[in-house]
Amino acid sequence: MADSASDLPHYTGHRDRLRARLFSAGPDSFQDYELLEMLLFAAIPRRDVKPIAKSLLAEFKDLWRLIHAKPERLIAAGLSESAAATLLVTGAIALRGHRMSIIERPLLNSWQRIVDYCRAAMAHETKEQFRLLFLDRKNHLLDEEVHQHGTIDHTPVYPREVVQRALEVGAGAIVLVHNHPSGDVTPSKADIDMTRAIVAACSPLGITVHDHIIVGRDDVASFKTLKLL
Repeated sequence: MADSASDLPHYTGHRDRLRARLFSAGPDSFQDYELLEMLLFAAIPRRDVKPIAKSLLAEFKDLWRLIHAKPERLIAAGLSESAAATLLVTGAIALRGHRMSIIERPLLNSWQRIVDYCRAAMAHETKEQFRLLFLDRKNHLLDEEVHQHGTIDHTPVYPREVVQRALEVGAGAIVLVHNHPSGDVTPSKADIDMTRAIVAACSPLGITVHDHIIVGRDDVASFKTLKLL
């Protein structure tokens, strides 16, 4: 005998109602925890995920930090490997979509886009990371990569390796980007010295260093704006 409606778990109807609202009113009608519920439906098919979604947001503070958290943190927060993978893949898709929005656009005419992308990619990182953005002669973004990983307050960067990668990519210009997990985006003496060394190494080869951007949790600093470059 088929189960009656009263025999079904209470969250079955809730899931159906959320899906119907998504199609009728769109995602802008959802609160953050409801969007997260939708993500978790497939990965956690037989549980009420509303308490889980609210608990995760309380711990990680916002959706962006959550979908870019380390797998071990998500699992420690009570998620299965399948649910953690769902969130991580969602984060990767969001970041790649963000990246595609700046590919093939003149970078210097879309500076806020590049700043927004750098913040999206790096503001949540708990250790220092040094990225290189490679531009062609028309200032279109050719590629970008994480060049070095570091500790909580230091990333070793060698000018010769930066120049070598720029030549391998065929870049005519580069933008340097790194994060300060402390949140303070004030350039250190080491940041300034390293930037000047990279500029000196690139200049004889006709490679321009357009800027060095430092990303914090809530702010960014530009060497060009600060007249350090």
